[in-house]
Amino acid sequence: MLNCHNYFLYLQKIYDMSGSFDIRKWFGNPEELLVISGPCSVESREQLLMTAEGLSKIQRVKVLRGGIWKPRTRPDAFEGIGEEGLKWMREAKERFGFLTMTEVATPEHVELAMRYGIDIVWLGARTVVNPFSVQELADSLRGCDVLVFVKNPIAPDVKLWLGAIERLEGAGLKYIGAIHRGFSSYDETPYRNAPLWEIPIELLRLRHDIPIITDVSHICGCRELLQEVAQTALDMGTLGFMIETHNDPEHALTDANQQITPESLKKAFDKLTFRKKRVDVDEVVLQNYRKDIDEIDDELLNLIAKRMNISEKIGDFKKEHKVAVLQMDRWKSVLEDHINKGVKLGLDKDSVKEIFEIIHKDSIDRQL
Repeated sequence: MLNCHNYFLYLQKIYDMSGSFDIRKWFGNPEELLVISGPCSVESREQLLMTAEGLSKIQRVKVLRGGIWKPRTRPDAFEGIGEEGLKWMREAKERFGFLTMTEVATPEHVELAMRYGIDIVWLGARTVVNPFSVQELADSLRGCDVLVFVKNPIAPDVKLWLGAIERLEGAGLKYIGAIHRGFSSYDETPYRNAPLWEIPIELLRLRHDIPIITDVSHICGCRELLQEVAQTALDMGTLGFMIETHNDPEHALTDANQQITPESLKKAFDKLTFRKKRVDVDEVVLQNYRKDIDEIDDELLNLIAKRMNISEKIGDFKKEHKVAVLQMDRWKSVLEDHINKGVKLGLDKDSVKEIFEIIHKDSIDRQL
């Protein structure tokens, strides 16, 4: 069983080592960008310490991550170094003052991580899809003041993501964050995992108290897209990054294409544009724009309501004259016309299509 009291005292010690950054305060008020970095897999003592030394020169990096157990798709792939790697993680923490973080997928992983002083754990995308596994982990963490991050599930299912968070909350855990790492998709995409930014936005809408950071590496799947996705995440208001780094990424045993050197990470940060999290009260111009948007939104809502009232009248007419509700030929013609007009107005074709498909569905539902 975990000795939670000793774990708490250990955390207090490492917080003192890590200077002014207190991740518990960050959970309550994440003003500072949380940057988590390190190798996808801990492969050797030399590899981990060299990577950690490089990261120690980047002031923004507060947490050293490292995969100890790797859930590989094929059984003959490298599945992690195991318990020995936790010793090296502890050594890196003591030498460079990082907080440390690793993925756990079983209660045994949790117990070993706590035994070696891992500060933060995360639940991986494959684990989150299985509520039974999440509940086992929640039960193993019950009563412990542990910091946990939950990656989104492989499928774009916000309820499944939220459900994992709620199971941990049910076990009494207070410090819980979410990691957006993208979603598997059958569609052709330049990303390893499609960002689908609307999913983390929906999670934030449902639970604005849960801080969400972005796993840039797993969204991209390659080094070439890291800068672009990191900037997009910043523009979307992410509260932190998880970015995989390796002292020799070309020869990494897992996910070699998406890892970068600590030196490359520093250069990437230098090129990013960091934006304000909050708007100052004297920024009158922005407030006026927002007021305009609010007024337009009110107009849109009134127009949609007016449209639906007419749809109901059309539905009554169709019932009275025994006319089928769905007139597919007309709908195709109308939708094509809307898309063409939207494109001429500078709107995105797919967005116009999606908006009017939603309106049309609501209209059909009302007529039925």
